[in-house]
Amino acid sequence: MATTAKVVSNRKGVLRRTTAWQTTPHHQHKLESRTETRRRPRCGRPIIAPPLSASNGRAGPAPSTSGTRLVAEDSAAFDLAGQSLRSWTQFIALLAVVSAGLYGIWIDPNLAGLGTSFVSSVETLSDSHEVVMLAILVAFGVAHSGMAALRPQGERLVGARAYRVAFALISLPLALTAVTYFINHRYSGAALFDVRSVPGVHGAVWWLSFASFFFLYPSTFNILEVAAVDEPKVHLWETGVMRVTRHPQMVGQVMWSLAHCLWMGNSFAIATSAGLCAYHAFGCWHGDRRLEEKFGSDFVEVKNRTSVLPFAAILDGRQVLPRDYWKEWVRVPYLGVVLFTLGAYACHPAMQTAAHWVGW
Repeated sequence: MATTAKVVSNRKGVLRRTTAWQTTPHHQHKLESRTETRRRPRCGRPIIAPPLSASNGRAGPAPSTSGTRLVAEDSAAFDLAGQSLRSWTQFIALLAVVSAGLYGIWIDPNLAGLGTSFVSSVETLSDSHEVVMLAILVAFGVAHSGMAALRPQGERLVGARAYRVAFALISLPLALTAVTYFINHRYSGAALFDVRSVPGVHGAVWWLSFASFFFLYPSTFNILEVAAVDEPKVHLWETGVMRVTRHPQMVGQVMWSLAHCLWMGNSFAIATSAGLCAYHAFGCWHGDRRLEEKFGSDFVEVKNRTSVLPFAAILDGRQVLPRDYWKEWVRVPYLGVVLFTLGAYACHPAMQTAAHWVGW
């Protein structure tokens, strides 16, 4: 049997390799063609295809990694040997000090009570709890995204740690106010539907809420930087949850909102969820813009092989999951998310009691 091979080029410049097998002259000629197409993304480096088997020319088994060179950081990586007992002691002490200060200055109406004054001023806008909730979310969004946008200038002016502290001192009280107001008014507004007694709804709401926290808190990847114990940096992540979606917080917020709207079924829950999801949708654009300014072509390359919509890049072939992808999830930060989520669920009664005591 004779074998011939040639390379041809079509009008679009895509290389094609054609291999033909020819039988003896006593039989009809049989031609089998196989075409390999190597395409390039519009930006970034070529997509690396799976290796070809030497025996049959077909795509071989996927390697233990995707074959794509990572240009960003390995998310949720945790090196126990690199941890410092001193750093974690400082983190716990700082958390205690911030909590005490937040309680005395913002929460307790018998002390400074700035939170009560803030909520009272917002409530003058409308008698509608939905409007007040949305106004609180707008205040948080302007402060949070505004300070994120000004981060390069702020860090040059006062340093990374000082700017992180200022960021936290403004964002944390507003976030706490939004959570407290939501808890206290979660069943206000117009009742639209009630499916809580439908079999399976409670389980679906629980699991959807639980899963949402794996997307909502990528900050667990660098929690010591969040607290400014380590010097804060802007990170570009590429593995783990980032392979599923480039904006996990947006996806997690949609999941959480869907679960709570399904359970509460009133206008307040829907208005709050709409505000939260709209803010996170804005965050997708805002975050991409800041990362591209910071990382340039590296971010463009990550963007080309990831997606905003979950699994979209995987389904269209831009993202190739490693065979051992599960290892990118079996990590200490994700264990922290599990423990935090279960703890928050167990503390729901205490959280409701505390919110009622604050009275916002």
